[in-house]
Amino acid sequence: MERLERPERPEPTARAPRKGRDRPRLLLTAALCAGYFLVLLDVTVVNVALPQIGSDLHAVGTGTAWVVDAYAVPLAALLLASGAIGDRLGHRPVVIAGFAAFGAASVACALAPTIAALVAARAVQGVGAALMLPGTLVLLVETTPDTEARARLVGVWAAIGGAALPAGPVLGGLLVQSAGWRAVFWLSVPVIALALVPVVRLPGAGQTARADDDADRSDAAPLPGVRFPGPGNAGRGPVSGQTARADVDVDRAAPPPVGQPPGPGNAARAEGSVDRAGAALLVVGLGCAVTAIIQARGALLPAALLALGALCAGGAFWRVERSAARPLVDVPRGVRRMLGAACLVGGVMNLCVLGSLFLLTQLFQDVRGLSPLQAGLGTLPAMLPLPLLGAPAGRLIARIGVRRTSAVGLLGAAAGFAGIAVTVSGAGYVWLLCSLALWGAGLAVLTPAIVSAALQAAPGAPGVASGASNTSRQTGGALGVAIFGAAAGAPAAAGFAGNARGLFLAAAAVFILTAVLYPAATRSTRSTHRPAGGRA
Repeated sequence: MERLERPERPEPTARAPRKGRDRPRLLLTAALCAGYFLVLLDVTVVNVALPQIGSDLHAVGTGTAWVVDAYAVPLAALLLASGAIGDRLGHRPVVIAGFAAFGAASVACALAPTIAALVAARAVQGVGAALMLPGTLVLLVETTPDTEARARLVGVWAAIGGAALPAGPVLGGLLVQSAGWRAVFWLSVPVIALALVPVVRLPGAGQTARADDDADRSDAAPLPGVRFPGPGNAGRGPVSGQTARADVDVDRAAPPPVGQPPGPGNAARAEGSVDRAGAALLVVGLGCAVTAIIQARGALLPAALLALGALCAGGAFWRVERSAARPLVDVPRGVRRMLGAACLVGGVMNLCVLGSLFLLTQLFQDVRGLSPLQAGLGTLPAMLPLPLLGAPAGRLIARIGVRRTSAVGLLGAAAGFAGIAVTVSGAGYVWLLCSLALWGAGLAVLTPAIVSAALQAAPGAPGVASGASNTSRQTGGALGVAIFGAAAGAPAAAGFAGNARGLFLAAAAVFILTAVLYPAATRSTRSTHRPAGGRA
């Protein structure tokens, strides 16, 4: 009898502390995933509210474009810098600052009395989102010593980010129709307040957890190739031989590769200084470029001066990055061409996609006369394929390689763009919804392929590749809203629908051209950069 009882006695004492540690980690996981969800949700949730915002706040000209871009510009420009700051100071305080800034800015957005106040509050929201996004995944990985548990949690994190993209227009439409546009911003406030508590109070978060779990972590390898998502990258599955990798964009969510999980080489980075000059020049350059585009229709001279300022800031950024001891993007010389091509395609993708989505929600409401909820539901055929087709896209990448898969996605999305152009303002809803579904399916194939191409271009530096890829996509999205909004004009103008149709056709042509040029431009270096376990 003693032999039967002895093995049972240690079990309660072994399990009790484990339960005590699991509950805080579950709370932390929920909090970090909630923050990540909100960052990506705000990329799309506001679009449905734009017509009502413009009407209530008397926004004229391109004022509504600034409601979107005031959030997108700091998010794109500060991602790399916030990751570097987190590496230096610890990601927990940076994430807490991001949560606080995002929550306070959400209150300011909900109470904004004028369009200028709303735009200013959205800019602060973008800064908070940039501080939150890199650290959410890093803290999630750092507080999970078991490698298999890390992979599962990153998969959950990625899936939640993927759900934010299709949920944004629908949730935005429901809130706008039932409670007005201000409810879109009030939504974030209680979520942020609840999410802040576990991050602030848990002793296992951030740097404290690192010391407590050193012994458990000694045998656990860091999760390879974790990348931060961005719009369109959420919920992707593993690709080409990367079954151990949770293939996340960022877009995932969604972005993120600044602030890698602890691993060899990160300690040295944490001890270095943050490239403040590079970060500032990136913000100034992108801000000037977006402002120049938005103002181009009404004020040519200021727009020209701003464009010149953007060029000067871009040149200065290039010089600073070349001489900086710790540049924001430290790309190995041998992979610059491959990584640059992948980032360029990702930027073009988001430029056309987010610019088109900005116009679609206004076309649905101002041209077709749909309600906010109907407009949000109308975007579902385009949004749903993004999280649903991740696994098939991964199998296609493994079978034919990232270049051919990218071309397939580009051509499919181009056909969808052309169909939207033909049907968006006059034809029946069935053909329009079919075109939107084809567009979304093409993007669902393209997004994981182009993110994987960036990672394969620099297999020895996945954090750098992921950070560069995510930043290029966020930058493309900010420029796309500015370009499409400025070119289409005000929704109330007589030529708005015709201008939008022309922009959709132009996007289709750009995607077709990219499908031809991208494989050709990278073919000559394919043999020297073929990834292990996958096809190029």
